[in-house]
Order: sequence, then structure tokens, then C-alpha cells
Amino acid sequence: MIDFAQIVEAQKRIGHLIRKTPVLTCAHINRRLDAEFVFKCENFQKTGAFKARGATNAVQSLSGSEAERGVVTHSSGNHAAALAWAAGLRGVSAYIVMPSNAPKVKVAAVEHYGGKITFCEPNQSAREATCQRIQQETGAMLVHPYDDLRIIAGQGTAAFEFLEECPDLDIVMTPVGGGGLLAGTSIVAKSQQRPIQVWAGEPRNVNDAAESLRTGIRQPSIGERSIADGLLTGLGELTFPVIREHVDEIRLAEEAMIRDAQRLIMERMKIVIEPSAAVPLASLLENSVGIAGRKIGIILSGGNVDLSALWQPTP
Repeated sequence: MIDFAQIVEAQKRIGHLIRKTPVLTCAHINRRLDAEFVFKCENFQKTGAFKARGATNAVQSLSGSEAERGVVTHSSGNHAAALAWAAGLRGVSAYIVMPSNAPKVKVAAVEHYGGKITFCEPNQSAREATCQRIQQETGAMLVHPYDDLRIIAGQGTAAFEFLEECPDLDIVMTPVGGGGLLAGTSIVAKSQQRPIQVWAGEPRNVNDAAESLRTGIRQPSIGERSIADGLLTGLGELTFPVIREHVDEIRLAEEAMIRDAQRLIMERMKIVIEPSAAVPLASLLENSVGIAGRKIGIILSGGNVDLSALWQPTP
């Protein structure tokens, strides 16, 4: 359904619109885990996360008549802001369905980028029903957060850039929620001339992707809540077959280790990342078997965190 050539086309389509994010290193993390790490910093991407890549590819792929009708999605997170931003680049209307309990910082971001927000009850059925109603009323094109070939191709451009700059990786890692970033990354990695393993990190509390890979059957996301709120969705119908074919391993991380990994990166690398971005490193801190002496590339998926607590008035 999707191949490396489509990701190359996506890179050509959006390369001038998104940011080529930097690759950073950390000697402390290298010493701690006895491996060589490089980090692709999508926390510096437009809208603060890799989601800008897929959203931009989807919007730029629309025909003229499709663009006139606008785009619609349901999301309470980074995809909502990314689609609103990408639509603005092309002068396209973006209808964003958000749950009534969406974080204020996320709502503010969507509003800042010009998205037209409709609030709904905070459950999946309400989100989908509201999104479908708006689609019927406006004729807007649905852009799913991850289960969309244009989205998968766009997300794969992060790995395309990463492996152009660091072609000697032994392992490339991403977090996994719906699987768009992991699927796109795996296609790029497995298209290289030299063998590269593809791993992912997932919260142990919501380990449906690991179970899906283990059983070969797509499992629903029915786990507990996690601090890594960007990873609470299950794999999609389009992302799962790609992941099943190309991903070598999914490692799990406890909540406390995710917090520790986030703090480690922020303290040692002096960059802001969200908890979801810390999950791959957290999974290796928890289980470092098989990484000694290897070169590991981790895509830091985003840096959208609510920093308001830092400026609360002192009692």
C-alpha cells in the first residue's frame, strides 16, 4: 500500500515547508548505556512535533477542488495543531474536533494556527460522530491522525532525513501509538542498502502495539492511562501491516522510567521534550539487552509540554 518511493515523493513535496531538524548527541547517555546514541530532534519541528510532516504532506496532496472544501480531523493533541498549521500554509479551512476536556494549551495552539474547533464529549464515539457530521456538512476531506497513507509517507520523511545524515545506524527507534511515525520509519530503514533494525518504545501501561506484534493480530488499546498521552491510541488498519512486516522489536517502559528518561534528556541535552518522546530511551534504560557497542538513532517525537506550572506564583 505504501513504499519508499512515496516517502521520497513526500520529501520532495514538503521539504521546503517543514524544518530539517537537528541531530544531537549526548556523551552521558552513551556512557550510561555503553552504546552510541544520536537523536533526531522533532521537538524543534514546526508546531513542535513530527506531526507537521504528515499533515503538510496530506494537505499539499489535495487537488484544487478538494482543497476548496477544507480538511477535518478529530484530535486532542499534536495532530490537531499540525493540521491547522498545514492548512493555513495553503489557505485551506481546517475543522478540528476536540474533546471538551482537551488541555487548554492544545486548544490554544489550534486556535493560534487558525483551526475551527468543535468540542464534543470526551470519548471516541463522540469524536468520530462529530467529525463525520462536519464532514457531511462541509464536504471537508478527512485527514486521519495516523491511518492515512499520506500521513504515513509524510512521517517517514523524518527517518529519510535522519538516515541521510546518519547512514551508519544499527538501530533506529521511535515511540509507537497509532503507528504512523513507526510505519514510515520502518519503510525507510528497510529500504537502505545496509541492514538496520527498527525498534519502538511503548508504555507498559498501554502495550497493545507490542502485543499486536507478538501475536500477529491487531490488538485494541484498552490499557491504563499513561504520562505519555500521545501514545494512547491503538495501531491503525493501515499502519499495523507495515509494522508487522518491518519492525523488529517493541520494548516497554514503566511510567517511572518514562519520567526519568524525560528528565535525563532535558537535564543533560538541555532540550524540552514531551513524555511520549522519552519512551524509546526509557525502554532501553529498562532493558538494555543487545545494545552494547551499537549505534542507535532515536527520533524524539515532540516537545509540546505545558510549562505553565513553572510560572505559578509562589505561596
